[in-house]
Amino acid sequence: MKNNTERCAVILAGGDGSRLKSLTKAITGDERPKQFCPILNNETLLDVTRKRVELKINTENIYYSLTQKHEFYYRELFSGVKKSNLIVQSENKGTAPAILYALMRLATQNPEAIVAFFPSDHYFSDDLALMNQVERAFETAERQPKSIVLLGIEPDKAETSYGWIEPIDSVFSEMANSVSQVKRFWEKPTFESATHLWLKGCLWNSFVMIGKVSTFLEIIKRELPDVYRMFEAVSVTFGTSAEKQTMRSLYAWINEINFSSEVLEKCADELFVLRVSDVTWSDWGEPHRVLGTLSNLGVQMDWMIVAA
Repeated sequence: MKNNTERCAVILAGGDGSRLKSLTKAITGDERPKQFCPILNNETLLDVTRKRVELKINTENIYYSLTQKHEFYYRELFSGVKKSNLIVQSENKGTAPAILYALMRLATQNPEAIVAFFPSDHYFSDDLALMNQVERAFETAERQPKSIVLLGIEPDKAETSYGWIEPIDSVFSEMANSVSQVKRFWEKPTFESATHLWLKGCLWNSFVMIGKVSTFLEIIKRELPDVYRMFEAVSVTFGTSAEKQTMRSLYAWINEINFSSEVLEKCADELFVLRVSDVTWSDWGEPHRVLGTLSNLGVQMDWMIVAA
């Protein structure tokens, strides 16, 4: 990284995809995580995400958060990617360690860089429209270096299995592409609550988030001080032959930690949300969501016969 405002991205691809195992087995014949499955158009979800991110981020500035036990599935996918861009965890301990490890690695190069985090297993109807909104979020983070901006998707129903973001009430908070402060998060609300949130103009949390590396690290240090100190202590090994073994020892000590509940929800009033109203989105965490999206698209894949 050469300048203080360089933009980079981390694609989160270290999950086990347990809830989608029945569907991924129908597609591939094995139990590989969903991000390594060719669900739509014979491309893996990870490849689709990579192409989406490359619309606005230089390829050399895209990093991948992975898990060691999945190497068999990603080795070929990343044959042309620099090894330093692969952030490989010894095991999956949730989103918080994955994000913290990636941030610590990025901080060794440029803590003032601005980073966007992308899940690798989500569906977006219009990649360019989505990345145009990511670009707006980058611009916000450049103007306000202490801000972290989440992309909130305008909902089309009272979904109870998604996380919701409630923006603060303002004249502009319900305008398309507006950026508002976050009032609070709602995780998997009841149908009655979800209906209320929908009618109130709240948003689905896409978990796409943008901010300075140093700003992300500041909030993690405050909310997860013990885990932060452990990662900070071993960061001297990054880029050396000792990194792999040191990180294996660290991961053996830590518990599974969710970034949304343990970090974002605890500092909601410091965050911003950008309203995305021109993109259809689905978190492909459950088989019915995948099949529902494909049905809406009018797509019939060969594997759907087996899955049915």
